[in-house]
Amino acid sequence: MAELRLGPLLRYTDGSCATVWVETSGPCTAEVRCADGARGTARTFRIAGHHYALVPVGGLTPGTATEYEVLLDGASVWPPPDSRFPPSVIATPTDDDGLRVAFCSCRWAAPPAGGKDPVGPDALDTLSARVAADPEGVRPDVLLLLGDQVYADEISDATRRWIADRRDLDRPPGDQVADYEEYTRLYYESWLDPEVRWLLSTVPSCMIFDDHDVIDDWNTSAAWLADMRTTDWWQERLLSGLMSYWVYQQLGNLSPDELTADPLYAAVRETPDGTDALRAFAARADADPASVRWSYRRDFGRTRLLMVDSRAARVLEEDRRTMLDPGEAAWLREQIMEGRDEGGSGDEGGGKGAEAGRGAYDHLLIGTSLPWLLPHLVHDVEAWNAAMCGGERGERWARRGERIRRGADLEHWSAFPSSFDALGDLIAEAGTGPGAPATVSVLSGDVHHAYVAEPSWPGRAPDARVAQLTCSPVHNSVPLSIRLGFRFGWSAPARALGRRIARHGRCAPPAVSWRRTGGPWFGNQIMTLTLRGRSARLRLEQARANRDGTNALRTITDRELA
Repeated sequence: MAELRLGPLLRYTDGSCATVWVETSGPCTAEVRCADGARGTARTFRIAGHHYALVPVGGLTPGTATEYEVLLDGASVWPPPDSRFPPSVIATPTDDDGLRVAFCSCRWAAPPAGGKDPVGPDALDTLSARVAADPEGVRPDVLLLLGDQVYADEISDATRRWIADRRDLDRPPGDQVADYEEYTRLYYESWLDPEVRWLLSTVPSCMIFDDHDVIDDWNTSAAWLADMRTTDWWQERLLSGLMSYWVYQQLGNLSPDELTADPLYAAVRETPDGTDALRAFAARADADPASVRWSYRRDFGRTRLLMVDSRAARVLEEDRRTMLDPGEAAWLREQIMEGRDEGGSGDEGGGKGAEAGRGAYDHLLIGTSLPWLLPHLVHDVEAWNAAMCGGERGERWARRGERIRRGADLEHWSAFPSSFDALGDLIAEAGTGPGAPATVSVLSGDVHHAYVAEPSWPGRAPDARVAQLTCSPVHNSVPLSIRLGFRFGWSAPARALGRRIARHGRCAPPAVSWRRTGGPWFGNQIMTLTLRGRSARLRLEQARANRDGTNALRTITDRELA
């Protein structure tokens, strides 16, 4: 009899349907059965000896929350009979309920050694404990995981021992993940954490990768990629990373209708073993990144979320270097502008802009793992470095610039100056005019601290409130050097230094200016946006240890955005 190996994860939800992801120990029929009579079934599919199912659940009632159980071949496997957590539920909030969006990134899942966590309390564990203690209380309506869900290049001691039993760690890639089976170990270690497992079973989630899901500095530059392709282990590492991302993360990002139309999903389900079909897909994505789209859109009532791939969609050649390839950039513009200029009949929430016509959404969320707006010194250094690598000061500086780029991780939006300006122009356009949303928020992680930055454009003033909201990490270390460096990076002396560096690179001034309006804050943390009508409120909470040995989320800032 098949057993539940991992999950359930509640992924897509809307007013009438949901999807629930599971990994099982063998082939079976997975069923989700809700207390209100809604239900769904799916046969497992097989990838590299592992068995998975994404169960579509239909017939849900808007504005309700219903408990559910998971059955495999008719036998109940979730919730466990000895569970210390409340029942998992599928909630379908309505627009009148507002929307609470929690987001975070960078979760190193290594279990504490000897009962003490070397990087402090896990913010997701702590959030889970709070929600479980008050099941009827306020909880996120959706959880956005903005990259580095697993660390393929920074594994735990337990995983290192497990890998050492499979292969020789003295041979590359050493004590890093090498293949699909080792990726499954990372997800198993991360998502089997009891608190996180329960939280993900009851709060819907949307995910996007960042570099550590594959390798640190993934797709930094064309030279970096060329060097990686000379190794005898990179191809297997990359294909396994993309395959496991599709199975464990990307599938659940898609709606039931999108899944029905997905030829790859059909192929892996229609064959006894979908490994070859998925591997061919990953190989195509490697050979021609523009042939695959990892970005996706979700609409939550009158909030539009666009999760943007800022890793695999890059164009890396120095003479045409962009964060997004042309097709991806066109897709992003289309999704932002679709319905943007539709008229409307005022503001249900009674907030700002009630007198104006309304477009298709009141709030635009752009999820990109890498921050768009960085501390000014960091931005200027990255723009300077892009100019050096592009040959602005000659071949010698280009070689030196490439070494600096890799050593200092200079590969955010500001390292792609044309893409940085293009995103700013698109945001300003989307936020201006009678159909503008109340807010445009760029949600990011990666940089192991949190902050709020607000842009302004010379000669134009968008009607929307625009903000860069960065939150990282959810569970990872923050070295003193990072704390000091980012604090200094926002300072006036750092800004003056950045201007001098940019002048050396003959860098054009960015088309947008910005100022920090909150932070930097350091710690294991989660941000939450509460959106109701055309109002928006931001809260940042950090996981702290109490004297009695328990952990709690403590509010660091709580402020209105609109």
